[in-house]
Amino acid sequence: MLTIPKMNLKNKVSAQEWKIRVDLAACYRLMVMHGWDDLIHTHISARIPDTDHLLINAFGLAFEEVTASNLVKIDIHGNIIDKNCPFEINPAGFTIHSAVHEVRHDDMCAIHVHTTETIAVASLEEGLLPLSQYSMFALASMSYHDYEGLAVNADEKLRLQRDLGAANFMLLRNHGALTMGKTIGDAFMHMYDLTRACQVQLQVMATNMKPVYAPQSIIDNIKVQASIVHTGKTGGETVWPAMMRRVYRAYPDFAE
Repeated sequence: MLTIPKMNLKNKVSAQEWKIRVDLAACYRLMVMHGWDDLIHTHISARIPDTDHLLINAFGLAFEEVTASNLVKIDIHGNIIDKNCPFEINPAGFTIHSAVHEVRHDDMCAIHVHTTETIAVASLEEGLLPLSQYSMFALASMSYHDYEGLAVNADEKLRLQRDLGAANFMLLRNHGALTMGKTIGDAFMHMYDLTRACQVQLQVMATNMKPVYAPQSIIDNIKVQASIVHTGKTGGETVWPAMMRRVYRAYPDFAE
């Protein structure tokens, strides 16, 4: 597919769905801007509230090609809702995202990445260590899932769901990372914190010096501290408008 089919759904879906499409497309462009994309692989999914419908990227598109209109709407079983949709989805990506959306009904967004830093830390027996403020946020809500090969086995969904539990951050051993959020901005902010935490950890480990670990009491209290800093808002709610402005400046076509 050398030419991407042009679509315009702005006035063909509800205002609520269109806003989610715009935010989700912006998040895909932010993945590119932060170097978190992986050719055409990995995914961000978003649930349309009060439905079992999800939005996910079309398989075969680079993330800088994702727009609000060419996101694919599917049901929780992976069926494409619009029978005239010219795109397909990635079965492996759907396995992971359908698994978490099935059990996390209050969370709108799931982000999955294969970044070098998250794979490296996920491949360490110790996993993420309390070495930076970024890691405190992640460790306050962290989970792990062992590698089982390409995520195409339906049986793995149950183990993914069990391992994720109520956590917002997950390191997938030898594979990458997953974050959840009640908004797209929250899931993005969680991935930002997790990625920075992994980057810092690798740099500290590279010094071969004895590190200083933060105490568990700080990790246990970090959520309360963060709520005070953000005056009752989540980190995603605070930062998301600025991220949207950044995407509009860099990629004005994403909201088409």
